[in-house]
Amino acid sequence: MAFEHVTVLQKEAVALLAVKPDGIYVDATLGGGGHTGEILKELTTGTLYSFDQDQTAIVHNQKQYEREIADGQLVLVFQNFRTLKQSLNDLGVDQVDGVLYDLGVSSVQFDQGDRGFSYNHDAPLDMRMDRRQDLTAKVIVNDWPFSDLVRVLTRYGEDRFGKAIARKIEQAREIKPIETTFDLVEIIKEAIPAPARRHGGHPAKRTFQALRVAVNDELGALEDSLTQALDLLAVHGRISAISFQSQEDRLIKQMFREKAATPDLPRGLPLLPEQMQADYELLTRKAIKPSEEEQTENHRSASAQLRGIVRLKREGS
Repeated sequence: MAFEHVTVLQKEAVALLAVKPDGIYVDATLGGGGHTGEILKELTTGTLYSFDQDQTAIVHNQKQYEREIADGQLVLVFQNFRTLKQSLNDLGVDQVDGVLYDLGVSSVQFDQGDRGFSYNHDAPLDMRMDRRQDLTAKVIVNDWPFSDLVRVLTRYGEDRFGKAIARKIEQAREIKPIETTFDLVEIIKEAIPAPARRHGGHPAKRTFQALRVAVNDELGALEDSLTQALDLLAVHGRISAISFQSQEDRLIKQMFREKAATPDLPRGLPLLPEQMQADYELLTRKAIKPSEEEQTENHRSASAQLRGIVRLKREGS
């Protein structure tokens, strides 16, 4: 299958990295290779390490960037980005000049029917980004207790009908296993009142998002990876992060602000003593959004938010 993916905020996200031609960079979310390609344009003697846990993305980019890989300019890493530090250490890298994140699911994963990510395709309930793992959406839907279903649907899907949907799932699976995406869609529709189904897009959108986040432990992996990325940054190194969900954006915003925070000081202090200055500085006070033109051309970009941070100094420097 052709790996067709429209990269969101492609130039803006790479511009935020301020790529040095001889630098060491990480694309933590390779996907279709759009951001990887933009970073490679800026490199001369530098090296880019691009991570993805989806074998489809790795195989696609092995062909797309065959020359850059052969030249040693690009190294593909078939791992979840939560292994960032260990995987880079294994490759002899202990500091980087920038890390880029483009979170969520790529267009090809949504459009590849058998992956189970989309409520528009009838497919087995899978939703694994890394097909080497055992946990699938089918396991969660059929085996997890009611209380865990409620927690997943309300926390990760922010769904006000989470409890009602979990109850319907519980009732349905007592009769027979819930096997496919369309089986689940019908259950969700039964659980949501008719007036509510007429507004806010597809009724299954929030449930499918919640299950995908749970299957892939997306928020846990993001927190682990960002913690490592912040530590790996060299002085003047930068992180550029695009999110599509409110939970992801809140996590990025909170982690960046904590790193850039300065201690409370008495009023009237003319200058902040150097030893009290934060090691990091925000590059974006407010998130950067796609232009109206980009949102028109690619409706999936509408919820995208881009944030950045730069390292000013290392501890003890």
